[in-house]
Amino acid sequence: MASPATTQTVRPLDTLRFDTSGPPQITNVVTDHLRLLGARTDRPVHVDAPAVGTTLCGGGFAPAHAAATWADPATGLTDEATVQAATGIMAVHGRREGIPRGLAVDYAATATAVLAVQGLLANLVGQARGAAPAQVTTSADRAGLLAVSQYLAAAGADEGEAAEIAPGGPPFTTADGIVFELETLDPGAWAAFWKALEAPADALRTGWRPFQFRYATACAPLPAALQTTARSHGWDRIRRAAAASGAEVCALRSLMDRAAEHDGAAPWSLTPSTAGATWAAGAAGAGGVRAAGAVGGLAPLSAGPRRESAGPLAGLTVLEAGRRIQAPLAAHLLGLLGADVIRIEPPGGDPLRGMPPACSGISARWLALNRGKRAVEIDIKAEADRGRLRDMAADADVFLHNWAPGKAAALGLDADDLARVNPALVHAYTSGWAGRLDDAPMGTDFMVQARTGVGEAARPDGEAPAPSLMTLLDVLGGMLGAEAVLAGLLLRERTGCGVRVDSSLLGAADTLTGPALRRAARGQNPRRPAGFRYPLATADGWIAPADADARAAAGHDLRGLPTAEALSRLREHGLTATAVTTELSDLHHDPRCAGSISRDAHGAPAVPDPWSFV
Repeated sequence: MASPATTQTVRPLDTLRFDTSGPPQITNVVTDHLRLLGARTDRPVHVDAPAVGTTLCGGGFAPAHAAATWADPATGLTDEATVQAATGIMAVHGRREGIPRGLAVDYAATATAVLAVQGLLANLVGQARGAAPAQVTTSADRAGLLAVSQYLAAAGADEGEAAEIAPGGPPFTTADGIVFELETLDPGAWAAFWKALEAPADALRTGWRPFQFRYATACAPLPAALQTTARSHGWDRIRRAAAASGAEVCALRSLMDRAAEHDGAAPWSLTPSTAGATWAAGAAGAGGVRAAGAVGGLAPLSAGPRRESAGPLAGLTVLEAGRRIQAPLAAHLLGLLGADVIRIEPPGGDPLRGMPPACSGISARWLALNRGKRAVEIDIKAEADRGRLRDMAADADVFLHNWAPGKAAALGLDADDLARVNPALVHAYTSGWAGRLDDAPMGTDFMVQARTGVGEAARPDGEAPAPSLMTLLDVLGGMLGAEAVLAGLLLRERTGCGVRVDSSLLGAADTLTGPALRRAARGQNPRRPAGFRYPLATADGWIAPADADARAAAGHDLRGLPTAEALSRLREHGLTATAVTTELSDLHHDPRCAGSISRDAHGAPAVPDPWSFV
């Protein structure tokens, strides 16, 4: 076993080598990330295998193996299109139009690749801390369920949504043809923006609620008068109204634009602590693991019992000061791997706990990201409470936050500040832009989609670009955040130094659109062909053909056939397809998800862990 105190490494996988094979949509991302983390391979990647198999070896570690599949073969899910259809991704992404729509990017495959790398890193972290090596398995169908977990939880809640689920939503178009995204979290700024453009008062009033809840519902049935108002003004007037009101606007950028400015940076960065101190190998390595729960003064969350786990991160403590989706999801994944996660919440608790719809009085969406965590209330504006937080960080392994840029430094809680009380700490920041773009707007999911060309990549050629109202980047950004923390923990084990970890929604966007950006850089059309991943209507629903069979399947008129008969007809012609899930609540009884979806202690739907370790 490699000794954390003696191994000389700059990146967490330096001196390790890997072999991998499998479908390119998954394997290419796995290969890219392992190389960026320092691993090397001398063998060509085999892309003709039905499952991804990746083995890491060297550096004093026992070989670590990860396997990834599309799904259990019995489900009939064989590729990106069928996984998107079955897991509800098509249903959620299609809410803006009111019909299921496929994402033209390989979202489930990309998420699966990140989960596979997470499993490999967690395996090595566990080995460095004295655990036996284990094989990790993950699959695209589980990645898909994780991606829709908040929407699924809401669909199974005790009450209805706080806002209507109906077609509609941004972006808007100006009089001079500029398509733009609008963002504000402040109802006052929303009202001031539309008043400056002379929108009808009743339209701006009734439009705020669906606009505010679009992150939760993946749709925003706005009054038509708001779209009409936008189309009556030029881009310069729109920008002046935004600047005066405090709202922000961002014109949709193309994939060609993003490829031209792309700096080639990794989706995360790892920087060894500058505190100048290292930790003793026995302090947090094998044989020196602190008992989970050593950080005291905590009030348990009313979110079900804390998860007891023998996972590879068992015994490690993660402090999470996160809001909304990105950081809480990253911490949730670390908790599923065995870490004890403690949320830092404001006085009175996280207000999103009350966000409807609820299960047993607690927000179903909030539970999807935070069940099993503990919490302590900290007023970060008060010096005494900031001192308490520093004391907690002194006994923790990870501090994870997604505060606004510069806030941690202003509070004296940045990586260098906390390294002085804990030189072994992994300080993780999940941001919007990672400071990589000078003209970046607000770092929220839909604004990052707009600025980076995701709005174009998500739709095939011939369609107007539009950011998906499914929170694509918040979810993928949270997954990348967890991957980065695991890389930081492994680097800490191998060097004996604490690490600053930075990840971002921008990194998630570039990871998701990587194939399209490479096509654009070669001067090719970066978008998928017209009609790509369109579900086919049947008499009682929709079916999605596998990508390789889509053209042949489109030649069959299935509209008069029930879904089961339509699938049977395509099978008779040697074509693969699956039924499209249109109601997420149906997933509980869907044989393609048999045994996968459970309910937590509050009755909220819960998706399965995305990996298994054996």
